[in-house]
Parts: sequence; structure tokens; C-alpha cells
Amino acid sequence: MPIEVWLLLPLALLLGLICATVVCLVALSRAHRTDIVAVTRELPDLAAVFLRHRRKR
Repeated sequence: MPIEVWLLLPLALLLGLICATVVCLVALSRAHRTDIVAVTRELPDLAAVFLRHRRKR
């Protein structure tokens, strides 16, 4: 029974999301506390930069 191609895309996206989540959680757990605080404080600025970049297109 062949697997339909349209089923592979959502599965690949889900697997990618799970892998990215695991990588982020491991990185946060291994990081020093001051690094996590600094990154968290910069998130609004990073989001603003991405929004500005998206509007320019």
C-alpha cells in the first residue's frame, strides 16, 4: 500500500517542529541563567525586526 505524497508533507513538518522544539529545550536547559534572561529580553526587538522585514516585501 503506497503512502500518498500529500501525507508526507504534514508528517515532515510535524517531525521538524518536534525536532526544533527538542533542540530549543536542550539549548535552554544547558544555557547559563543570565544568557536566557538576555535572550528573553531581546525577543520583542527581534520580532519587530522580522515584522519590518516582512512589510518591506
